Amino acid sequence: MNFRKAYSLALALFFVITASGTLYAQTRLNEVMGKLVDSFAADARKANPNFTGFSAKDGEKLFRSTRMHSKKKELRSCTTCHTKNPAHQGRTKVGKKIAPVSPAVTPERFTNTKKVKKWFRRNCKWVLERECTPEEKGNYITYMMSL
Repeated sequence: MNFRKAYSLALALFFVITASGTLYAQTRLNEVMGKLVDSFAADARKANPNFTGFSAKDGEKLFRSTRMHSKKKELRSCTTCHTKNPAHQGRTKVGKKIAPVSPAVTPERFTNTKKVKKWFRRNCKWVLERECTPEEKGNYITYMMSL
């Protein structure tokens, strides 16, 4: 076997191993978060009979959208604290460090239902001045899982 064929074979094998490792990690994350996402889907179907599933694209749009707070007159977004890159460490308004919101970097993210509900409630009220809908929550998590 010549060098080029051996190199091509080794490179192909590397990509297969890498791809299967990534697929395994995503599957594991999906299993851990599955019940939470399923509960948001059930709630979304109750609220909207036309609900067909979550969208990573809509989740990204929610994550990146900015709005003016009605009383404070300041621009707010998820990215205000979590940065524009979900894989990076964020900071609260008072400077406290926040672990990256991406479950690919912080595997325990979205695995504690009580914490997830608490932080969605607080953060949605802070950014949107209302609670997020089940569809928004599912879209957000779907986007984070897609990274």
